[in-house]
Amino acid sequence: MEIKDKNRFILSAKVGPKGQITIPMEARKMFDIKEGDTLMLMGDINRGIAILKTDAFYKLMEDKK
Repeated sequence: MEIKDKNRFILSAKVGPKGQITIPMEARKMFDIKEGDTLMLMGDINRGIAILKTDAFYKLMEDKK
């Protein structure tokens, strides 16, 4: 599935045999994700998984104070 506009997208990614996924190019460009970046994964059994760059994660935590 692929739905895109300037500010959002819905894309699919398959899980490989080692449990790895490839982040689609559109997502990497939109969020400036580059090779070697560290990403944070947050999960909720009812809401799913969110992936954030570490700087966005720490900013989110700062804004919660």
